[in-house]
Amino acid sequence: MIEDLTADRESDLDEVDEIEPIGEEGQLYEHFRVVVDKGQSPVRVDKYLFERIFNASRNRIQKAADDGFVMANDKPVKSSYKVKPLDVVTVMMDRPRYENEVIPEDIPLSIVYEDEAVMVVNKPPGLVVHPGHGNYHGTLVNALAWYLKDNPNYDANDPHVGLVHRIDKDTSGLLVVAKTPDAKTHLGRQFFNKTTKRQYRALVWGVVEENEGTITGNIARNPKDRMQMAVMADPAVGKPAVTHYRVLERLGYVTLVECQLETGRTHQIRVHMKHIGHILFNDERYGGHEILKGTHFSKYKQFVNNCFDICPRQALHAMTLGFVHPVTGEEMFFTSEMPADMVELIDKWRTYISNRDLE
Repeated sequence: MIEDLTADRESDLDEVDEIEPIGEEGQLYEHFRVVVDKGQSPVRVDKYLFERIFNASRNRIQKAADDGFVMANDKPVKSSYKVKPLDVVTVMMDRPRYENEVIPEDIPLSIVYEDEAVMVVNKPPGLVVHPGHGNYHGTLVNALAWYLKDNPNYDANDPHVGLVHRIDKDTSGLLVVAKTPDAKTHLGRQFFNKTTKRQYRALVWGVVEENEGTITGNIARNPKDRMQMAVMADPAVGKPAVTHYRVLERLGYVTLVECQLETGRTHQIRVHMKHIGHILFNDERYGGHEILKGTHFSKYKQFVNNCFDICPRQALHAMTLGFVHPVTGEEMFFTSEMPADMVELIDKWRTYISNRDLE
């Protein structure tokens, strides 16, 4: 199996929430190699690999090519490249190849809803969703494998069941899990067709002037920093992304916003909010762990540093999740309260603003 290429072919797992990119900048590892037969007729490289890599979706292969990870004779090629006899075709990744079964681990789960087809879980901040480079154990997937270990129909190593979407390690909130292949196919189509309902709460730096708005802009890996994503100026680069936002509360130098995802690109909310000048509070990867707005007084700096300590992560919570049940056809809608760190953080800013107003 090729990591990050494998996916359920019935669903588009590129349509996921805020995936955490991993791997060291500039370092690539070989995951697949093949020498093209002498009698091979010209064929697109994405089609060629799709027929040879077990359980790899063509969409994933195309994305790998777009990111420069598909090579022909040691040179990056696009999906449209036609393979020729004796070409050496390789797939590279920014993480070492790691093949290992998911081991069930007794990790507490916060289960919001469960039936025979689906589960909805509330992920705490700090929990990695899926095993990957540097995090092969202690993930939500390992926890699910333990919880469902006695379910004869659930195999944690089968990509046709399990998580339908993902969120970052340091983002908290709701995720839906498919317990059957049919459920995953049905839910995957809903994410692909953008019919799910997903709303987030985020605390961002600065005063968001408009009460509501829509952010559009293709998102792709930042060519200057492979650990970041960015909005691309060229409309031909990256994947389309749409985020709707609404101001819930202005708290001086920060603003509490509600973000509704129309698409689900990697780091979408974090990237889109930065794009309009409002980096998420304490988002270290995108610079939100610096004091971006406010005064130069030492008392204020101490206050913000105390806020960073209270919520030592990007202030982002996947608060609501709606979808159509894959078996009953019922519209399901779930809400989770903001976790304690974000509640305390927002209350601290409220207190600061009220005291400042009295000065």
